[in-house]
Amino acid sequence: MTEPPPVDLGLGQAALPAESLAGLLRRNAADPAVAGAPAIRVGDRIWTHAEYLSASCRWAQLFLTYRQEGRPLHVAVLLDNSPEYLFAFGGAALSGGVVVGVNHTRGGEQLLHDITHTDCVLLVYDPRHLDLVGPVLDRTGPSLAVGDELDAALAGVDPADPHREAGLEDPWALIFTSGTSSAPKAVICSQRRILTTGVRMATLMGLSSEDVGYLSMPLFHSNGMMVGWAPSVVAGASVALAPRFSASGWLPDVRRYGATYFNYTGKPLAYILAQPEAPDDAENTLRVAYGNEGAPAVVRAFSERFGVRVIDGFGATEGGLAVTRSDDAPPAAVGLAGPDLRIVDEEGRELPRAAFDAGGMLVDPVGCVGEIVNTAGTGVFEGYYNNPEANARATRNGWYWSGDLGYLDGNGYLYFAGRTADWIRVDGENFAAGPIDVILSRHPSVTICATYGVPDVEAGDRVMAALAVADPDSFDPEAFAAWIDAQGDLAPKWRPTYLRLGPALPTSPTNKVLTRVLVHEKYRPDLVGSDRLWFRGRGDRSFRSFGEPEAAALLGELRAAGRERFWEI
Repeated sequence: MTEPPPVDLGLGQAALPAESLAGLLRRNAADPAVAGAPAIRVGDRIWTHAEYLSASCRWAQLFLTYRQEGRPLHVAVLLDNSPEYLFAFGGAALSGGVVVGVNHTRGGEQLLHDITHTDCVLLVYDPRHLDLVGPVLDRTGPSLAVGDELDAALAGVDPADPHREAGLEDPWALIFTSGTSSAPKAVICSQRRILTTGVRMATLMGLSSEDVGYLSMPLFHSNGMMVGWAPSVVAGASVALAPRFSASGWLPDVRRYGATYFNYTGKPLAYILAQPEAPDDAENTLRVAYGNEGAPAVVRAFSERFGVRVIDGFGATEGGLAVTRSDDAPPAAVGLAGPDLRIVDEEGRELPRAAFDAGGMLVDPVGCVGEIVNTAGTGVFEGYYNNPEANARATRNGWYWSGDLGYLDGNGYLYFAGRTADWIRVDGENFAAGPIDVILSRHPSVTICATYGVPDVEAGDRVMAALAVADPDSFDPEAFAAWIDAQGDLAPKWRPTYLRLGPALPTSPTNKVLTRVLVHEKYRPDLVGSDRLWFRGRGDRSFRSFGEPEAAALLGELRAAGRERFWEI
C-alpha cells in the first residue's frame, strides 16, 4: 500500500475542532453521540466523555488552589499511564495551567532540577515512585500523592467548571526531550499545537468516535500525548491505558480492549516481533499504527505478522520538521525530504548528496553526513522553557537545527545517522554512529544495536557496540568477527573494538536506547551488570572475553597515558 505524504505540522494550517482544549472536552461531554461513550479504559473500568470532563473540572479547581502571584501555574506530574494523568491534562486545560510531564527514569537531584527548572508550583506523584522523589521531596514545594492524600484534596474543591482556560497561543504542556544523548530540555507546547496535531493524527489514521487507541507509550512524552491521546479527544474516541509498555502483554491487551490504533516510538515494534510467533497473530482488531524510529525491515515484518498498516515517520518532540516513510523509499531511508530540508555542516554550509557504489555502499560516509535542518523556519517549534542558550542554538539563521545527523541521496531521500552527540573519532577521522548501527543490525541474532565511542588509550575513541541478542551465551566470537569482516560497507575504522552483549539494552520509557548510559558504563565490568564484554584488537581474527583483569590493565594504560579521567566520564 502507499502511505500518505509527509505530514506538514505547520501551525495554523488545520481547521481546529474547538476554540481551546477545554472547549473540546466540553464539546465531547455535551454531544449526545459521544457524551455517554467511553473516553478512558483501564482494565474493566470505563470513564465516559461526560465523566472525563467532570473529573477534569475537579482537577482544574485543585490546581487553582495552588496559584501563586507572579508565578505560572505549572504542575509537575510523576505518574505512570493512568486516568489521573489524563485528568491532569484536562485540569490544566480548564484552569489555564500547564502540565509538566516528569520522566520517571530521573530521580533525586536530576528530578529536582526538572521540577524547579520548569517553575512548578505543585507535584502530583504516584507512591510507587517514592524512591525517585523521596530524597528531594522536602525541596520540591507542595506535593500530593495519588491515593488518600490526593482523594481528600479533590473532595475538598468545588466540582464546577472554573472556565479559566488559556488561549490558543498559551502554553498547555512542557514536554521534556528524551535526553538519550544529553540532558533533556523542556519543549513548550501550546493549546494550538496540541489541537492541530490531534486533528492531523486523527485524520492521518482515519479515526472516528468508534475507535479505541492502545496507549502504552509514556504520557510525559510527545508521542503518547500527541499521537495516542490527542487524536482520541479530537475524534470523540477512547484510549485504553497500560501503565507501561510490555512486549508480552501488548497483543493480549490489544485483543482485550478491541484496540484499533496504536502509537509507538523507539524500539517497541522490534521487541514485540521478538516474542514467540503464533499462527493467529493477525487475528486482532488493530487497523493502523503510527510512530517513529521503526527500522524499515521491522516495520514491514510487523505489518505482515499482525495485519496492521504501519505509518512510520521521522520527527522530533520540538516539531521543527517531519518526514513520513513511503513504500517506494529506499530500504534504509526514513522518507522523502522536502526542498527546505537540508544537510549542513556546523557553519550552515550544505553538504554534498550521498553517493553509492554498485553494491549500494556509501562512497564517502564522512563527507555527506551533517546536521538535519529545516531552512524554511522553525515549524511548530515554540521554544524550550527557561533555556535561552538551547533556543539560540536550535534557531540559528532562522532555521530549525534538529540536533540529528543524516544524509540525503541524489533523489532527496533522507537517511538518519544518529545525534550530533553520536560522533565517533577514530585515528583523527570523525564519523557518525548511525550507519554502523544499520550494518550491525543486519546480523540475524541482533535485535537492537547501539554504537558509540569509548576512550582509546592513545587519543580519540575506539568503536564499541552494544548488542541485544536473544541468547548471549551462544555468542560465537570468531564467527561474529568473520561476519563483520565480510560486510563490505563497514569501513575498517568503523569495526567495533569492544562489544557488549545482553538480552536488552538500557532504554528510556519511550524505548529509545540510552546511549549516554552506555557511554558512561563503557567497557567497565563493574558497571555493565550481567552483560558480557568482548574485545578485538587490530589484526585479531576473533573477539575475546573482556573481564576484570583486562579492565584493570586498560585502566593502567589510560593512567600511564594521562587519560585516566576518561574512565569515569
